[in-house]
Amino acid sequence: MIEKLLPWSVSLLASLAILVGPVKLGAQSKGTVIEEIIARVNNQVITLSDYQKADQTLHQEISQDCQNCPAPKIEAEYKDRQKDLLRDLIDQQLLAERAKDMGISVETELIKRLDDVRKQNNLGTIDELQKAVEAQGIGWEDYRTQIRNSMLTQQVIRQEVGGRLNIGSDEVKQYYEAHKQEFNRPEQVDLGEIFLGTEGKSPEEVAAVHTKVEDLHNRVVKGEDFAELAKRYSEGSTAKESGELGTFERGQLSPQLEEAVFKMEKGQVTDVIQTKTGFEVLKVLNHYDAGLQPLAKVEGEIMNKLYTQKMQPALRGYLAQLREESYVMVKPGYLDSAAIAGATVIQEVAPTPDAPKKKKKLPTPKASRS
Repeated sequence: MIEKLLPWSVSLLASLAILVGPVKLGAQSKGTVIEEIIARVNNQVITLSDYQKADQTLHQEISQDCQNCPAPKIEAEYKDRQKDLLRDLIDQQLLAERAKDMGISVETELIKRLDDVRKQNNLGTIDELQKAVEAQGIGWEDYRTQIRNSMLTQQVIRQEVGGRLNIGSDEVKQYYEAHKQEFNRPEQVDLGEIFLGTEGKSPEEVAAVHTKVEDLHNRVVKGEDFAELAKRYSEGSTAKESGELGTFERGQLSPQLEEAVFKMEKGQVTDVIQTKTGFEVLKVLNHYDAGLQPLAKVEGEIMNKLYTQKMQPALRGYLAQLREESYVMVKPGYLDSAAIAGATVIQEVAPTPDAPKKKKKLPTPKASRS
C-alpha cells in the first residue's frame, strides 16, 4: 500500500468579515458549483473535498491502527478525533505558511522521501510510484504537496516548539523519585524490527526476500542505522515508527523470538528469523532486569515522557499565537474546535447570474453612389 497521508495534526484563527460566492473551476455549465469553500486561512482555502478526503483517511487510519478492535471501539475513536478534523486542516495550513515565512525548504528531503516510499512498495522508478498513486485516485501533485506540507509543518514544530523545550537532569531525577513504582518491573525487552513479508509469494520470490533481509541484516551489523533502515525498507506496520515494536515481558512473545531476544543485551540484533508470514530482524533497544530500574537505564525514557507532556500544550499555545496573527474564517455548520471567540465566519451570497449578452445592432448600410 502506498504511504498513507494522515489527516494533518495540528490549528487556525483571526477575525475578518468576508463575502464569498461559489467557486467555479474549469470548464463547466453556467452556475455549476465545483468546489465549496468551508474555511479560509489568510489567502488559502480549505474546500469541502479537502475535508472529505481527510475524513476518509482518518477512518482508514484508525481502522488500520486497530485492526482487531471491535467496530464500536473504532467508531468511538473516530468520533473523538473527527471533531478536531477541521481544526487540524487549518493548523496544517498555518504551519505551512509559517514555514514559507521562515524560508524553510524541504525539496531535497521530499525527493528522498518519495524514493523511500518507492522502495517500500518495491517499485522500480518514480514513474511507477506516480502510476500507483494515481491508481488509488490521488493526483500526483496533490500527493507531493501533502507530503511536502507534512514535512514543512514537522520542521516548524521542531524548530519553533520542540527546540525551545528544556528538560534538565534535575527534572528527570525529580520525576524518577516521584514515580519509582513505574520503574519496578519484571524482566522486559524493548524491541525494534525490520520485517519483509512472504505471504502469497512463490518459492523464488521468497528466496529473493530472504536475500534482501540478509543484506539489510549485514548493513546493520556493519554500522548502518537500524531505525533508518526499518523506516525505509520494513514492510511491517511499525515502519512509520522507525521499526519500534514495543516492550515485552517473558511469555508475551513466541518461544522462537523469546529465546532469541531475552539472552541479548541492549543494542544487539538477532540473525534473520523466518516466521509464518515473512522474515525479520529484531534489535534489542533496551533490556531491563527484574526489579527497580536504575535511573541511568530509564533516563532517556523519562526525558521522552516529559517531552511529550510538554509538547502538546506548547504546540497548542504556539498555534493559538499563529491564529492571532492570521485571518481565519469558517463557514457556518462546520466545527473549528480551536476557534477564537469573536472570530467571524464565512457568509455566503447567492451567485450573480450572468447578464444576457445584448446583440449589437449593426448600422444600416449606406446606399452606394453610382
